[in-house]
Amino acid sequence: MQNVRFTINDGEKIGVIGRNGVGKSTLFGILAGTDKDFTGDIIYKSGSVVVATQQEYHDVAGLTVLQYVLQGLPEYSQLSHILETYPEKMGDDMKMIDEYSDAMERFNNKGFYQIEDQIEQELDNFQLPAVAHREFSTLSGGQKRLVEVVKIMHSDADLALVDEPTNHMDYIAKQQFVDWMKTAQEGMLVITHDRDVLREVDRIVEMKDGGSQSFKGNYDSYLKQNAVSTGSQMNEFEMIERRIVNLKAKVIEYQRFKEKSRNPSTIQRFKRLEETSRKELAELQTKEKPTFWIDKDSAADLNYKTAAQYDKFKAKNVRINLKNDDSRSKHVLISTRDLSLGYDTPLFDGINIDLREGEAIEFRGRNGAGKTTLIKHILGDDSVTKYAGELTIDKHVRIGVYEQEVSPTYFELPLEGAIEKMYMDRGLEISTGKIRGLMSDYLFNEGDGKTPVQRLSGGQKARFQLIAMLANDPQLLILDEPTNHLDLPSIEEMETALGKYSGAIIYVSHDNYFRDKIAGDVLKIGKE
Repeated sequence: MQNVRFTINDGEKIGVIGRNGVGKSTLFGILAGTDKDFTGDIIYKSGSVVVATQQEYHDVAGLTVLQYVLQGLPEYSQLSHILETYPEKMGDDMKMIDEYSDAMERFNNKGFYQIEDQIEQELDNFQLPAVAHREFSTLSGGQKRLVEVVKIMHSDADLALVDEPTNHMDYIAKQQFVDWMKTAQEGMLVITHDRDVLREVDRIVEMKDGGSQSFKGNYDSYLKQNAVSTGSQMNEFEMIERRIVNLKAKVIEYQRFKEKSRNPSTIQRFKRLEETSRKELAELQTKEKPTFWIDKDSAADLNYKTAAQYDKFKAKNVRINLKNDDSRSKHVLISTRDLSLGYDTPLFDGINIDLREGEAIEFRGRNGAGKTTLIKHILGDDSVTKYAGELTIDKHVRIGVYEQEVSPTYFELPLEGAIEKMYMDRGLEISTGKIRGLMSDYLFNEGDGKTPVQRLSGGQKARFQLIAMLANDPQLLILDEPTNHLDLPSIEEMETALGKYSGAIIYVSHDNYFRDKIAGDVLKIGKE
């Protein structure tokens, strides 16, 4: 990553996007001050207050959630310390009295007297009731991410740095975050591939090819500008390619003329021309091919010449192979009647499903409403209690499941070994050649194959989950938040493949773009 440059204006909301592995998290760490290994300058306006969501938690031992959020609020700790300690020791010291008075006014102006109640209410809004006084270290990874968002929302900072804020939010919590983001006074830099969030930003900064490019406007504006920009970049690259071919021919030609000449001055002239051509050729050959990606809808509107260029130059994307045999019969795969499930008590009742091949159904509900419980029951999980109703599943149906979290079974294994084990555990044939082919299809390189699964990035783990989901040529796909961690081209490839898929789909997603693409019936679970 080099030559990254952009500015953030007061109150401006910027979305940062880029293919998995281009350095978005590294950039975030540099801006947040946790990564010091870089060259260049980061210039903040004097007096600016900057807050950032954290990724690591080393110093939270003993802190409650409320204490953790409060300590992350600019000025709160300093002001509360003055208000708590000065009355006992300031006496007639006018300087301390003035500092105490100023702190009291500042504390009031920032709303800190009501802050604890506000934070508890916000935690409740994000479905974290009764956690305010729990130890922060006892929360799950998803819960900690939600707490980070609450901390940012109450920080009253000049600039908020937020990394993938909506990955663990349900659709109502996400809408609350988006509504806050739209009205927040602070500037904001959000690393995300959530298109619902990107639709509300003022500018998008795309990181690619070691640098960055800025696009004014939201996600839909970015797609249009990107198509035009990519067309120009392809023209430039094609000109470079033609120039390289021409220079190679010139070098050979000048070399020949030099060897045939007998006149010393003529020999020197062709030697200079050869050296000049070789130098330019060497410079052009060091230029790496840029990454070219245009979204599917914009690509369909390209003129003939640009479309041909795009077919030639477009960036490699994941290849998701799903059967689209339209001759399959549309028989029922899953049927439920008045189903009620739960654990100690029922989570829901009255669930009716009639899912056939070629159909899609969305399970929609708040976190904790029972969506995952219903999926577990479909997959035969004995920990779920059936309180009423019936579930019938075609006993021959092959099911592929996309889960948000990789099974710990694979954590210690290198990626190649994890793919092999996953196939063998399911009684499926696997070979070294097939492993290499799968890794190539899903954009893994040879070095990735030796990397333990637990050290893979979020995007790489997501691609491993895709491999696992499709291993048995499934007739039914169950997708739990499949767009989390995938970059935009990979999301589009998944949507395109699913659009052609002839099997049945059950999905949970809080990505409105994805829901519009997959469509299908909506099964509402629990209350909103």
